[in-house]
Amino acid sequence: MASLLQPDRVVYLVRGEKKIRAPLSQLYFCRYCSELRSLECVSHEVDSHYCPSCLENMPSAEAKLKKNRCANCFDCPCCMHTLSTRATNIPAPLPDDPTKTAMKKAYYLACGFCRWTSRDVGMADKSVASGGWQEPENPHTQRINKLIEYYQQLAHREKQDRDRKKMARRRQCMPLAFSEKYGLGTRLQRQRSGAPISSLSGLSLKEGEEQKEITIEPALALDEVEPLPEDCYTRPISLPEVTTLRQRLLQPDFQPAGASQLHPRHKHLLMKRSLRCRKCEHNLSKPEFNPTSIKFKIQLVAVSYIPEVRIMSIPNLRNMKESQVLLTLTNPVENITHVTLAPCEDEDPDDINSTAKVVVPSKELVLAGKDAAAEYDELAEPQDFQDDPDVVAFRKSNKIGFFIKVIPQKEEDADVTVSFKIRHDFRNLAAPVRPSEEGADPAAEAIWLTHHVELRLGPLAP
Repeated sequence: MASLLQPDRVVYLVRGEKKIRAPLSQLYFCRYCSELRSLECVSHEVDSHYCPSCLENMPSAEAKLKKNRCANCFDCPCCMHTLSTRATNIPAPLPDDPTKTAMKKAYYLACGFCRWTSRDVGMADKSVASGGWQEPENPHTQRINKLIEYYQQLAHREKQDRDRKKMARRRQCMPLAFSEKYGLGTRLQRQRSGAPISSLSGLSLKEGEEQKEITIEPALALDEVEPLPEDCYTRPISLPEVTTLRQRLLQPDFQPAGASQLHPRHKHLLMKRSLRCRKCEHNLSKPEFNPTSIKFKIQLVAVSYIPEVRIMSIPNLRNMKESQVLLTLTNPVENITHVTLAPCEDEDPDDINSTAKVVVPSKELVLAGKDAAAEYDELAEPQDFQDDPDVVAFRKSNKIGFFIKVIPQKEEDADVTVSFKIRHDFRNLAAPVRPSEEGADPAAEAIWLTHHVELRLGPLAP
């Protein structure tokens, strides 16, 4: 039964920039385009950055300046859990009389999971609880910063060269005397946002005019390397003192070889992101700005608008023999939905994974609207939809169970896969509607949507 509830056994086809098959729970529905959207066919926008430990919120510019790390929270270098600040009392000499001692509070970092502490690597205790922890310095910091500045200069020059070529093509269509006499070329350049005016006005950049020339010394290979210690092959290895590959890769600037060289790392920031439809540019998902809130201002998930197909029971499937599979269909909206099923055509480009024929009900399936209080209302009278018992197995609130017939066509070890089309009406109650000319109450006009659904029913019975 647990395997039947796996979401990847029933997938819907998304016709975006490329065809993607995904469970309905991982898809979004654009109410303005009336189409399914996946994470690969939407625009991702960063709303805010925040620390998952202290929940400090910061803008993108500040997060970039801090290298997307929190200044106050640290991760354990051994197990990557969040470190907590512990307080203890240590004896300290009095300033007036050094021979006497008094208890003084000291703070250190400790991991509550693996029991690692900052004292294990020789970090000094602090007299205050927040900030000011000792951090190791990378000996290659100056070399790396100089390389970054050098390549930024190269990228800036390449951008200027591309801008010169673009302006040269434009100025061929403009009389040279006219453009230079009235300064029209310079005025056109200033209208371009982000274009360096000094580099475009004269179409040349003098060396040292705006920025200083940055030169770097090329790296040289050394013929002599440091010899290995004499006891390298004879010293017994203690595995707890050797760092793992993951611990070394989490600190690429040091890559410590021993556990005594592990230092706490600043915690990575997380982000809240919005999803936007690329076709109509409307938001599909937008979280609240506050890091402590898990609610969404906009959340157009597909399971809230599209009828969901699930597998309820599968009999023993045998090659070239007809079997009856019980499926469920759930209506997520509050109004009555009419659903019709149709098999895929012979040359359907979407039907590429089917390994069996499917016979779906020819009659229209009517789904009651979703009512959260229906199961608690004992006086409510059930609606009579006059269901055919050969088609509809049961009906409960906004869910029905119906039968389909499956005939496997390939005798293979792979799973039996069937595909069919589901067509249903949809009323966009949230989108603004135009009032009728006669002045009557506006009603949401029903549109019919069609989706391609694939079911993975499992292997054939032996």
